[in-house]
Amino acid sequence: MPRFDAVDALRGFAMVWMTAFHFCFDLNHFGFWQQDFYRDPTWTWQRTLILSLFLFCAGLGQAIAVAQGQSWSRFWRRWVQVVGCALLVTAGSWLMYPQTFIYFGVLHGIALMLIIARLTTRWGGWLWILGGVAIATKFIAAYAMDMGAMAHFSDMFNAPRLNWLGLITRKPITEDYVPLLPWLGVMWWGVAGGAWLSSRGAGRLSWPLPVAMKPLAILGRWSLSYYLLHQPLMIGALMAVGWLVN
Repeated sequence: MPRFDAVDALRGFAMVWMTAFHFCFDLNHFGFWQQDFYRDPTWTWQRTLILSLFLFCAGLGQAIAVAQGQSWSRFWRRWVQVVGCALLVTAGSWLMYPQTFIYFGVLHGIALMLIIARLTTRWGGWLWILGGVAIATKFIAAYAMDMGAMAHFSDMFNAPRLNWLGLITRKPITEDYVPLLPWLGVMWWGVAGGAWLSSRGAGRLSWPLPVAMKPLAILGRWSLSYYLLHQPLMIGALMAVGWLVN
């Protein structure tokens, strides 16, 4: 199936932004720079925007793949790769952060959302509305539980066995947390955008890129491998720097 440089470049841009964010996070972790990544809006909003861009691109890509006739067998092969990488992230984070390891982070969330996105790709413009509903549901449910209307459900939804849904009143203690709600809404918007573009022909997706942006498109084609490798490499480099300076 053909690739579209503009879509890959958008994903590549998200990866570069993510890398810069993670590098700053690692500097803080190793004591080279002191920042509050959990409460400072400078960092929390960046995380939200980066994650939103990733999930939007994932939905966009899924819609384009379906429009190009991607088979279920090919979908499942890619899905197994995502799940395998998610399990590696869990294992690696458990070794580094045993008390706050990642059990439902971005790859875990994407694996679940991709199945839903695949099953709903043909819903077209309704996905814009459903995406908004998915995002709103998370905040409405949290407000209702906080106000007591659904207080008896809060402990159930906050527990690890169900907090992957996102209907929580307190964030779980983990290094990365990407629940189904509200993030499925962002992916649905990506699917809706991809379906809209695909329905208007490949020309809408084949925008020529400036030469300077070509590396972003190349990077975007290797997003899963890059995501899995970039943190171990940066962490290893910073550990080596720390060892040298001490």
